[in-house]
This record gives sequence, structure tokens and C-alpha cells, in this order.
Amino acid sequence: MTPHMKLAIAGVAVSLVLLVFGIPFWLIGLLIVLAIAIPAGAWLMLDESQRRRYREIRRRQRGQLR
Repeated sequence: MTPHMKLAIAGVAVSLVLLVFGIPFWLIGLLIVLAIAIPAGAWLMLDESQRRRYREIRRRQRGQLR
């Protein structure tokens, strides 16, 4: 199972638990949007050279050397 799939399952589980405890649906939606927006904003704040360096590090971690 990929890390993204694990995060998706955890997100659904947390959302269901919050619904059971009576948290309003709009607040759960806001939390989901923030969970997506914060990493996306951090990525957009990087220079192109920093993004390239980060991608290269990720490739090495996955064993995809050029």
C-alpha cells in the first residue's frame, strides 16, 4: 500500500470520527482543505532549484537514480 493511500484512508477515518462526534460538516471540509493547501503552499514557495533538489532527493530515496 502506498503512503498516499494510507493518508487517504486515515483522512476518511478521521472525517467519520469527527462526524460521529457531531462536528459540523463544513468544519470537516475546512480541515480537509487546509490539509491539502498547507503542503501545496509550501511547495509553491520553493525556488525552481529547491524543487529540483527535492525531487532528486525523493528519487534517490525510492531508488530511481538516473
